[in-house]
Amino acid sequence: MGYVARVLGVLAALVIPAAASAAGLADISNRDAINGLKDALTRGSQAAVARLGVEDGFLKNDSVRIGLPPSLRSAEAVIRTIGMGTQADELVLRMNRAAEAAVPQAKTLLTNAVRKMSVQDAKGILSGGDDAATQYFKRTTSEPLAKQFQPTVKKAMEKVKLVEKYNEIAASGARFGLVKDEDAKLEDYVTRRALDGLFVAIAEEEKKIRQNPAGAASSIVRKVFGAIRN
Repeated sequence: MGYVARVLGVLAALVIPAAASAAGLADISNRDAINGLKDALTRGSQAAVARLGVEDGFLKNDSVRIGLPPSLRSAEAVIRTIGMGTQADELVLRMNRAAEAAVPQAKTLLTNAVRKMSVQDAKGILSGGDDAATQYFKRTTSEPLAKQFQPTVKKAMEKVKLVEKYNEIAASGARFGLVKDEDAKLEDYVTRRALDGLFVAIAEEEKKIRQNPAGAASSIVRKVFGAIRN
């Protein structure tokens, strides 16, 4: 995603040694640099949302596809043996469709997280690891996103026959420590996996930024790189 790549060019301007870049970068303001970063991260996060929030965005993407919960996966062979294979397949389909329906709601929260980013946050993204921007989004949006996703996921799963049976079995298993509390309700499991998938996609966009910082086309980034060469 070439446009998003401009963020690394902008950030590069912030870490060039002062003696080497002061003259050439003097006319590039911190405001321009931060705004460029915010714009790039907004576009990158929304590209992730656009990629997942469509039919088959989850189902046909092996890196985020939602499979049966662990407590059902271990019994999958039995489920299929007793003639419930079609219902198991329907459950997988509906879980992924629920995630695909929920993810578009992330646009506003992700955009607001970028808008509220401080200068310190921007420096942290630069000085952090390869997934520092993704971790910023996780830290600032995971909880509100989960709350926003859950009603959509619940509604999408309501008509799947196996859901009620799963919740009954999982609730009993949770009481005996056989099923994690977070997996005791299928809507919670799907919500969490939808979030996981979203952050995987955001991390992939961030990777593009870091691998191709020179792919930017904006005038401010050209000015920054021109100053560095001089």
